[in-house]
Amino acid sequence: MESAENAALVVVDVQRGFDESGFWGVRNNPGADGNIAALIDVWQSAGRPVVFVRHDSVRADSPLRAGSAGNGFKAYVQERRGKGAGPELLVTKTVNSAFLGTPDLGAWLTASGIGQIVLAGIQTNMCVETTARMGGNLGFDVIVAYDATYTFDLVGPFGWRLGADELGRAAAVSLHGGGFARVVTTAEVLAGVRG
Repeated sequence: MESAENAALVVVDVQRGFDESGFWGVRNNPGADGNIAALIDVWQSAGRPVVFVRHDSVRADSPLRAGSAGNGFKAYVQERRGKGAGPELLVTKTVNSAFLGTPDLGAWLTASGIGQIVLAGIQTNMCVETTARMGGNLGFDVIVAYDATYTFDLVGPFGWRLGADELGRAAAVSLHGGGFARVVTTAEVLAGVRG
């Protein structure tokens, strides 16, 4: 897999509130946190840009609501912030897409001459997928490290229920098959960086 020298790693919503299984339910990709940490480590040691995205939920019942303990980054992410040799950005948002947060992610990427982004984080079929779709629409070369993302079981219309694995696969197929992003493994991304 080809990786641009200045490709930005965008770490989406890796927040403590997602550990509240009583709220979210069953998740997939149990190795995702280790893969996210590995991506951050490699990006930082290579001096590449890293963007940390935090969802500041406006819902009173959300574990991710602004000001709550769950709003903070998971410990392994928080301890890595500010440790890289390259540029770092914090984006906060209240909607699904990191491109609709503060500061303006698209403007920062463009001003920095960055045309490729690698996405990792939570949830595969929500904020990761929405950010990937919008990034693709905005003309960025988007790569999703699938096994560095995860999601949860979900109930939709008509009582339909899909498991986390099904939802993750559906998101991956839509993104990759629809041309919004290339969906790959963490190992492929790391091999592309290490060359």
